[in-house]
Amino acid sequence: MQDLAIMWDWLGFAVRWLHVVTAMAWIGSSFYFIALDLGLRKAPDLPPGAHGEEWQVHGGGFYHIRKYLVAPDAMPEHLTWFKWESYTTWLSGAALLMIVYWAGAELFLIDPAKMDLSVWQAIAISAGSLTIGWLVYDFLCKSGLGERPTVLMLLLFVLLVAMAWGYDQIFTGRAALLHLGAFTATIMTANVFLIIMPNQRIVVADLKAGRTPDAKYGKIAKLRSTHNNYLTLPVIFLMLSNHYPLAFATEYNWLIAGLVFLMGVTIRHYFNTVHAGKGNPHWTWAVTVILFIAVMWLSTAPLRQDSLQTSEALPLSKTEQVFANAAGFSEVRDIVQGRCSMCHARAPFFDGIRRAPKNVLLETTKDITAAARLIYLQAGVTTAMPPANVSFMEELERRKVAAWYRAGANELPILLTGK
Repeated sequence: MQDLAIMWDWLGFAVRWLHVVTAMAWIGSSFYFIALDLGLRKAPDLPPGAHGEEWQVHGGGFYHIRKYLVAPDAMPEHLTWFKWESYTTWLSGAALLMIVYWAGAELFLIDPAKMDLSVWQAIAISAGSLTIGWLVYDFLCKSGLGERPTVLMLLLFVLLVAMAWGYDQIFTGRAALLHLGAFTATIMTANVFLIIMPNQRIVVADLKAGRTPDAKYGKIAKLRSTHNNYLTLPVIFLMLSNHYPLAFATEYNWLIAGLVFLMGVTIRHYFNTVHAGKGNPHWTWAVTVILFIAVMWLSTAPLRQDSLQTSEALPLSKTEQVFANAAGFSEVRDIVQGRCSMCHARAPFFDGIRRAPKNVLLETTKDITAAARLIYLQAGVTTAMPPANVSFMEELERRKVAAWYRAGANELPILLTGK
């Protein structure tokens, strides 16, 4: 089981690597085409149906690009589809959600002080909320609001803030913001998979059959693409937020998320306006700075977490009981409390630390046993923690931590099989 912990951590790293790379590809191509679309210029020699053209230079070569509002008169022999960047980003993100938050539900997903859920209940809410969010959003887009894009955007904003608040009532703060990011990313990828790509296929099929494509399909796809444009930056923030307790471990993390969505709008509005050649709205940066200052102010609110006494009073899960009873735990508890808890505390007393890193707490028996795998990986088999060994953790202490975890891990198969 101890080897499984190492393999599982490397699996998470590999999937995270894939997720970041594909997200870069998706976001990069998205931003590129938005800038290209807004920067198109008219030319006297444009072919019939062409909306505009752009000359670009990159890597020592010149590129001549033309856009057709609906489609060209004839189907080109070679057509590149931009879709797998989106699909792979979502699939890798979903896998990472399962690896980190579903498999580690007791530590990262469930907050008994908010809602005492079983693991399967928490996972069901996690998965179900992503599906429901898309259905609500898609219904709004297909209603008469599709002809009123500004009102639709405002309702989308309300939906996202409501989900942020709802997630925070159920899950840990870290999981709440991460799920809000997954909720938003699901909408974005579903837009590509269920709306934009099918509409483009209809246009291609009409061309191949010699029919004139209907312009409405491009209009529908354009609306969804615009939403994706304004949601991209907030999604990145939410995906990074799990590394910053100042963002997720506050009473008002849901409100912080709402302000971040507004910053996504102001930042993208600036670039969209500049790329379209419609001016240079510097005011958007002033608004963005004001919003960010508000975010920083909200982050100073007290941590939403149990008191030390409440944590001690909470019952241990079966897995936690195994590690609490494993050989060497009492000694390891003293080691962790002596070497780690000055930072990983409800009220850290190490200079410069305001919030426990990633909100991982290591003060009580429940804290330590819940984080057993993390302690093993960070301070047992590696020297990642404490950073730069600021608390002078000795090699013998690291060996004791590793031995304790392995003793508990060896007991887990018995617990799981009932033998």
